[in-house]
Amino acid sequence: MHDFTHNRHVRYLQWAVLGTFFAAGCEEAKKTSVPPLRPVKYQVVQQSGGVRTHVFSGETSAGVESRLSFKVAGTIETIAVKVGDRVTKGQLIAELDKTDYQLQVQQARASLTSARAQRRNAEATYQRVERMYETESASRSDLDAARAGFQTARANVNAAGKQVELARQQLSYTRLVAPVDGSIAQVPVERNENTSPGQPVVVLTSGDRPKVTVLVADKYIREVQTGATVKVRFPDLPGREFAAVVSEVSPTSSGSGASVTALVSDGQNDVRPGMSADVEFTFGSRDDKLRYVVPPAAVGQDRDGEFVYLIQRKSPGLGVIKRTAITIDPEPTADGIEILEGIKAGDLVVTAGLTRITDGLDVKVAEKKNP
Repeated sequence: MHDFTHNRHVRYLQWAVLGTFFAAGCEEAKKTSVPPLRPVKYQVVQQSGGVRTHVFSGETSAGVESRLSFKVAGTIETIAVKVGDRVTKGQLIAELDKTDYQLQVQQARASLTSARAQRRNAEATYQRVERMYETESASRSDLDAARAGFQTARANVNAAGKQVELARQQLSYTRLVAPVDGSIAQVPVERNENTSPGQPVVVLTSGDRPKVTVLVADKYIREVQTGATVKVRFPDLPGREFAAVVSEVSPTSSGSGASVTALVSDGQNDVRPGMSADVEFTFGSRDDKLRYVVPPAAVGQDRDGEFVYLIQRKSPGLGVIKRTAITIDPEPTADGIEILEGIKAGDLVVTAGLTRITDGLDVKVAEKKNP
């Protein structure tokens, strides 16, 4: 009987000890358990290309007249209209003596032809040195020099091609055409008269078509062309978009930017004077910088400047947050914020919840499905 009682006490003690170890193990597991990874919303960065859109706010007024002018200087060779004439969109209004501009095109083409010949020679030299290098008949420095010469020649071809495009564009500016249908109200110039860019050549009235006037910043004004099509949206007419044609570009009295007028092409019965409007312009590239557009929510700002959070992949479904300083275009586009420096195509940029993540945080990365 004594042995039985003793054995029972021993078993109770064993169970108590095991229970203590079990509880301690559970507590330790709780302390060392890893919190679940936070999923993040992101998008893959893509290059925006050479085309950009910018929106400027303005106000409508009754469409009455447009002062048409050349974008380049020259001597007026032809005036194809007179006061009272009815004109249609695209009809010739006036033309400058284009001799100098034709010569510029010829010179640019000659430079392009020469650059292409130099590129062919540089490419042949590079290929020859590359074969010699493979047979150990040329040094590494010879190969590098040949490669650099080929790359330089190729870049010169691209530059010469742009000069041809610019010369052709300048030549096209010697023709002034009607941006819209209308009537000629004034012709304040004469044949053989010298004219400068922006000097009115004719005044065109376009009936009762409403016009929208906006103030465009200096850095964009060179890209605004008379006759260009823009998009107009009115808060008072939600869900609708109207086409308009730029009819006038006038410097402001303060010298800051220019006043741009566009004639609304449709919706005359709905668009009334005094309505606020958002005008969307499409511009080409101002320079050779690569640009990327991200949603406004993806860009943060602190005392060190603007930044984004990029995701660096560690393994499938897992990434780590990296704070990255950026340089942005201060003028927002219609699609978001344009980033000039700091990111590249293919980066994964966080697009929501910037206040809830930090640099170096491990996150869950959902795989993007191909469309």
